[in-house]
Amino acid sequence: MTATDRTDLIDVIMADHREFEKVFTELETASGSTQHRRDLLDHVIAELVRHSVAEEMFMYPAARKALPDGDEIVDHELAEHHEAEEDMKALEDLDPSDARFDQMVAKLIKDVRHHLEEEESKLLPKLRQTCTAEELQKLGEKVVAAKKIAPTRPHPGAPNTPPANLILAPGAGLIDRLRDALSGRKV
Repeated sequence: MTATDRTDLIDVIMADHREFEKVFTELETASGSTQHRRDLLDHVIAELVRHSVAEEMFMYPAARKALPDGDEIVDHELAEHHEAEEDMKALEDLDPSDARFDQMVAKLIKDVRHHLEEEESKLLPKLRQTCTAEELQKLGEKVVAAKKIAPTRPHPGAPNTPPANLILAPGAGLIDRLRDALSGRKV
């Protein structure tokens, strides 16, 4: 079963996390040409942004509603998303030959790993316990669909809560995909 076959919310999120880890490991080896490292970083940034936007559109509102401490958990998760988005924005135009590149990539990886570990150990188990299998299936389907239209570039100033993110994210995603195609950015 591939990640695209699994549409339970928890399975979808966990599959994304495992894919991020594969790219992080490759980035940490610092092997390959500078262009290869840039392409890897662009790819993981696009996937992180898609993943984050989809979580913000559907998983986090569900957590706020379903969990007694949902507001506290989600506010923390959103703060971590914002910090990662700021880091990704700073990395967007940084050349891999720049001395700061590896430092900034290492910081992004460290921060995202921390975020993923918290989600996997705290939020996702709580959602698994609280939500029905049908609810998790529907949320997973919504997250998969949202990732297809989500932005591929960081937009730290964009809204990250409904209803504004539900309205604006698809438009930003369309513009990002156009920019990616015109610039030859491999995502």
